[in-house]
This record gives sequence, C-alpha cells and structure tokens, in this order.
Amino acid sequence: MMLDQKETALVDDQEALTRWAKRYRASRERAGRTGFLPPPETLSGLPVEPLYTPSNLAGHGYAQEIGYPGEFPYTRGVYPSMYRDKVFTMRQFAGFGTAAETNQRYRFLLEQGQTGLSVAFDMPTLMGRDSDDPLGEGEVGRCGVAIDSIEDMERLFSGIDLGRVTTSMTINSPAAILLAMYVGVAERQGVAISQLGGTLQNDILKEYIAQKEYIYPPAPSLRLVTDVVAFCARNVPRWHPISISGYHIREAGSTAVQELAFTLADGFAYVEAGVAAGLEVDAFAPQLSFFFNSHIDFFEEIAKYRAARRIWAKRMRDRYRAKDQRSWLMRFHTQTAGCSLTAQQVENNVARTALEALAAVLGGTQSLHTNAMDEVLALPTAKAAQIALRTQQIIAYETGVTTTIDPLGGSYFIEELTNRMEAEAERYFAEVDDRGGVLACIEDGFFQREIADAAFRYQQQLDLGERIVVGMNAFQSEDGEAPQLLRIDQSAEVDQKSALTTLKSRRDGQAVGNALDGLREAARGDSNLMLPILDCVKVLCTEGEIVSALQEVFGTYRESPSF
Repeated sequence: MMLDQKETALVDDQEALTRWAKRYRASRERAGRTGFLPPPETLSGLPVEPLYTPSNLAGHGYAQEIGYPGEFPYTRGVYPSMYRDKVFTMRQFAGFGTAAETNQRYRFLLEQGQTGLSVAFDMPTLMGRDSDDPLGEGEVGRCGVAIDSIEDMERLFSGIDLGRVTTSMTINSPAAILLAMYVGVAERQGVAISQLGGTLQNDILKEYIAQKEYIYPPAPSLRLVTDVVAFCARNVPRWHPISISGYHIREAGSTAVQELAFTLADGFAYVEAGVAAGLEVDAFAPQLSFFFNSHIDFFEEIAKYRAARRIWAKRMRDRYRAKDQRSWLMRFHTQTAGCSLTAQQVENNVARTALEALAAVLGGTQSLHTNAMDEVLALPTAKAAQIALRTQQIIAYETGVTTTIDPLGGSYFIEELTNRMEAEAERYFAEVDDRGGVLACIEDGFFQREIADAAFRYQQQLDLGERIVVGMNAFQSEDGEAPQLLRIDQSAEVDQKSALTTLKSRRDGQAVGNALDGLREAARGDSNLMLPILDCVKVLCTEGEIVSALQEVFGTYRESPSF
C-alpha cells in the first residue's frame, strides 16, 4: 500500500521483522510438525505465508484498489452503509412434492422471520418435462416442487402477496417459461409486474460448464437469456433476470479461483450478448446479479467476494464503457457449500454452515441461504431448516459483525489474498480469450477439464490425509442414531399427475394449439420470445409443451465427451 507521511507507522520495521523470522524458524525446529495440520495453502492451492505485514501490500494504492464502500472499485461493498441500515436478505431454498405442500413450508419460513423466498424445482421441471413424462417417473416432487402450469405456480404462492415478497427461482433452461408463469400469477393477484422483485437464475452458460441441465444448443439458449433480460429491462425493472452462478461451478469441484474466474467470464459473455442483441449496456447491466458459493476456507472466500466486486467494476467501466454506476455494482446472493457437508456426524454441518455463512457476511453478500445439516442426505426437515435460518439470524443480530462495514478490510492477509485472487482470475480471463471466448471453451471442454482436474486433486488430498474433513477422514466415531429425514410420499407424484390430467381435459385445446403455433413461428424469427411464451402460459399450455415447441425449432444439445 502506498503510504504518505502521516501513515509511516504502517511501514515494516525490517530489524524487528528479521528478528521475528529467526525466532519463528527456531520455534518450528524445536516443535516439529505434530498431529493433524492443514497444508500451508488455500483450497485453491494459493500459498499462505505464516505472517503478513505492510510489505505484502507494497506498490498497492488504497484509493485505487480498496477505497470506500459504495464507491469504485467497490472492494469494500456495493453500498455506502451496507448492513448498518439493512441486513442481508435471509432466504432458505425450499420446494418439495406438490405446490400446495411447498406453500405450507413457505408460510412456515415466513412466520419464522425469513425475508425472501427461494424456489427449488424438481428434476422434471428443471429439465423442461411435465410430471406425466415417462422420463420423469419417480422424480416428481423429489428434489423440489413440481410445476407444470400457471395453476401450479398460483398454488405455490397462494396467500402470499407477490408485491410484498422477493422470490428467487433456481431454474435455467426453462427459465423464461417459469418467469412467465410467475408474471401471470402476479397479474391474477392484481399486482403490477413493475413492482415484482426477485431473481431468476437463468444462467445457461454454467449449465454447459458444470450442472448439465441444458436442453437446447448454446446459441438459441443464449437468445432466450437475452430475451428475458430485455423483457425485464422494459417491464420488470426490480427483477434480476440473471443470477450468474458460480455456486454450481464450485459444487462440481472447482477451486475458489476457478469459481471466481469462470463465473465472471460468463458474466462478461452475457453483457456482450446483450450488447450484440442491440441493448444499451446501461439499460440492462444494473439488473444483473450473481450467485456464489461460500466454502469452508474462511479467508479465501472473503477475499473471493472482494476481488469479484473489484474485477466486475473495472471491466464494466473500462471495457464495456458503462456510464451508469449501477452497472458497475456486483450484487450477489450466497449459499453455503453443499459439497462441504458430510453424511458422517451430520451435526458437524451446523458448525460448517455457520462459518461459511459468516464468511459470506464478512465478504459483503446481499442475500444468504444457509444449508441445513441434513441436506447432504435429503431435503431438509422443518426443524433443520429452522436451525439453518436461526444461524443467519444469530450472525445478523448477535455477533456484531454487521455493525461495521468490511471489518477485515485493511488486514494485510485479506488484502494480499484479494490481490492474489484477482491476479489468478485475470490469468484465466486471458486464457479464455486466447481460446476464443466462453462458448468456444464450452465446446472444446476447457472449463470441464479444469474443474475435473481440480476435483481430482482435492480428492487425492483427502485420500492421502493431506487435508482433513472432521468426521470423514479424521476424528471419526461411530455414528449414533440416524437423523430423521424428510420423506416425499409417492402420493405427491400421483396427485400431481392427476391434476395435470384434469387441467388438460378442461382447457381450450384450440387456444393451446394456436399459442404453441405462434411460439414456433416467433422462434423461427428473431423477435423477443417472452410475449409468445406468456401467451402460451395464460391459455394453460404446460411447461413440457412449450419446451417441446421450442425444441422443434432449436433442436437438442448433446455434449461432446472431453478427456
């Protein structure tokens, strides 16, 4: 850090530093390595020094790289007051069985003090298939809620004012369809869609990279994303039309550095796609949001968030020439790491989740989801979900970490690690550019290989005992009584299929056919597809029917194997 005359107290005392280093080496030689000790590096493999001092920040400027919260480059936070005026939004990912069953869980969470809803959809819905599709048999309502039509969406939010609650929906390939259903329900409630607040994940690029819930080839999929962005910019200004997601990249086995770099690379690709579609960057960039993982390497996660804000602000201002300062802001949701949880000694997951949530808060997240301790085994029980929510509330209201902004800012270690994360991400950006951009890297398997290699290295460390996971490869014990898990009764699938059959028998078949024909025609052209999708939804076309109509035009994607 560059220092003026008033800050000379922050310069290293070289004589004292040399004396400490000599004592440190002597102390280590006497003690030797005993017991379980973590490797001297982060989970990403970045080396960690035993001590950080002002010399680690030599050549770095406070104003240029750290600055003040709510001011460029936003390293310390996107808002001037951060949590002093409003704590992070507390969300719990919830969805199971039928829409009516999930609605009961939503009401319970709202009564417990949750401040936002987050919808988990079942696998058939995520893949654009109706509940009566043979390929979805046995999966309906299992890992989330089943949504086939606007009527299911209406049941999901029955008694919940969409004008007063913000909703996050984790859906990607069929994202435009589920947003249309949500908009349609708002209109039925009499809520102006301009008042709707929430987030649609709608991040198709990370599906090809990590999660694999894609339907169409990349090009038409990207068109659907930009159509949603344009529709929201014009009609739903409080809605975030994309949640550019590193979470699933991390869950697939990436390092924190890879999560940071690949997520932001996807973000840059969406900005470029929007501009290529004729949108002014400042017309849609303020509505973009991000979704990050919070893993167990406490300080690396904090540095990751700080680096992400700084990188995004620089790129949006300097490369994409955004003039509106809101376009420079990286606002993000965080979820604690599902992949860090263990089936062994599940109670330990409460501690893991608490520390990961604390890292997200110290890193400046705008909203937070805490995983339940039993989520590694099944969808969370109501009790486990309540404990996870209470974890957020304890952090927000008891620990004092929300009373000052970026309390770790200025830490020699945090600032050096933030700089290292940024530098490593820039190295990846250069490689992505050299390989022809994000779509080219998806097609040739570059992202997939990098993640697979990282996951393999981590597993090797666990197998060799170089990294310790408490209760799994060290400090093991005989598990006691198995935890009570949430079981989804088979009747949920039966009920969902029955309701779908009834809906198809009583709707206007000609209106359905006409709407689907109109959608196919629009897909063959270049007009925005949100309006014809809305037309389909309102006449009770199902999600599967809308997806199939688009597949007739766009085709289906098949990934090329990459080794």
